[in-house]
Amino acid sequence: MGMEKYESKQQQVLKGASRIYPLITRFDMLTPALQDKVEEWHATEDTCSFKVKGFTVALRIVERVENKHIKITGDNEQGGLPVDFSFWIQLHEVTDADTRMRMVLHADLNVMMRMMLGSKLQEGLDKAVEGLAMAFNQMP
Repeated sequence: MGMEKYESKQQQVLKGASRIYPLITRFDMLTPALQDKVEEWHATEDTCSFKVKGFTVALRIVERVENKHIKITGDNEQGGLPVDFSFWIQLHEVTDADTRMRMVLHADLNVMMRMMLGSKLQEGLDKAVEGLAMAFNQMP
């Protein structure tokens, strides 16, 4: 077992980091976007849980650095996935109308899980950061 690192592609958001940051620091802000897309979505400011393919996923925000990043971990107290993982949503402001966003995932996977999930995790991260960037770009 070892920590594996997966990094999404970098996505461009045509807004300053200070416009995006408040939206990623509270799970309850994501409720309108996500409640129809996943089952049993519940969110507070710091935690959220939802079901995917019968698995409950529970997340907790554990670190916030204004306009730079947030760090999220699996919240196993809520009976989440049996895997230790954490991920970062990172913002890098180039100009006040250009911020690059990426997601980085660290997951403690055994060899079999890595073989089964590795490419799916990479794909999932890329899709997630693309989706977020698209949503942020469409904001007025």
